[in-house]
Amino acid sequence: MSFFKQTARPCRAYISWQCSLRSHRPQKRLFSQSRAVASPFTAEEVTGAHKYCVGLLSKYDRPSYTMSTFVPSEARTFYIALRALNVSLSLIPDTTSSPTIGLMRLQFWRDAVAKILAGAPPKEPVAILLASAILDLNQRTNGRARITKGWLTRLINAREQTLTNDPYQNIAALESYAENTYSTLMYLTLAALPMTSVTADHVASHIGKAVGIAAVLRGLPLVAFPPPPSQSPSGSTGGIGLNAGGKQGAVMLPLDIMAQAGVKEEDVLRRGAEAEGLRDAVFTVATRASDHLITVEQMLNNLRAGEDVGHEFEHEGEEGHEYDSVDLSGSPKESPLDEVNRAFGIFMPAVSTRLWLDRLQQHDFDVFQPELLRSDWRLPWKSYMAFRRKNI
Repeated sequence: MSFFKQTARPCRAYISWQCSLRSHRPQKRLFSQSRAVASPFTAEEVTGAHKYCVGLLSKYDRPSYTMSTFVPSEARTFYIALRALNVSLSLIPDTTSSPTIGLMRLQFWRDAVAKILAGAPPKEPVAILLASAILDLNQRTNGRARITKGWLTRLINAREQTLTNDPYQNIAALESYAENTYSTLMYLTLAALPMTSVTADHVASHIGKAVGIAAVLRGLPLVAFPPPPSQSPSGSTGGIGLNAGGKQGAVMLPLDIMAQAGVKEEDVLRRGAEAEGLRDAVFTVATRASDHLITVEQMLNNLRAGEDVGHEFEHEGEEGHEYDSVDLSGSPKESPLDEVNRAFGIFMPAVSTRLWLDRLQQHDFDVFQPELLRSDWRLPWKSYMAFRRKNI
């Protein structure tokens, strides 16, 4: 039995959200109307953009590349474009010479989002493919479905923190970052099905938080010891906490967890994995990620037993999470379990996250182990079995 499963609880008193046992009925989010527009790009441009985005995922985000197989076909192009956008945003700190230039790149994408949603994307591959997928969604739903601009903007805004490596003040701030990035990626992909389900969004929220927290842990060695542009991630650094270009490293763990474990940033930048208290801090943060996956497992079990998920969705009522009991999608009304099963391919990042957390545990929470930066050869098979069984 996993150590996480023996120790972690899905809901604890200090968690920022409140887990309520009040039940709620399955609901639907209202579709907003959107105007049909003529395609501003050629089929050749879309084909080239698709090839570019797939290549981007294959090189920089192998798990998302692998998981694209399981995403429902009607949303797959949107998924690939959106994940390519996420890769492009995540690469900005490593491909710009200063935070100021990074901010300019982020502003480019904010402006690009407005143009994409207006049907006039800039001549950039990711923007073209995203606009093409949104146009397809518009046509499939006769204008009833629409991608929420606020979610796309939130995704971009959340990346500002990575430009300067501002620390997370507490574990709640880290969870907020994960919600604004990885959970939001799932909300957007659900919208592209289209699906407007409070239950599916609720599952996506927990999985996204787990994925985001694990991503921060996985990237901790690279942020603490940023490699020179010409070196692989496992290469040596140019000094204590510096790369050859003089880029300062940082320890991206919540400050409250570091304080509890007695971890000092300068000690990590000097001693790496041997820093006092580091493994304890990593364990605490990793346990929170595991908590969210355990919560999802409990939610799925409750649904299969014909019950409600067990606690309310903390983000219900926020932008993009307004629901109504009337189904405007044009599809037959589904049960919450049917909705989750139909969208299950979108939730597959939970599988790769669980595998990575298990590997972290096997290495006694030494996040500096080089093996943890490599792809897991078991991922395709584990993903296939999880998808068949509809179980993370």
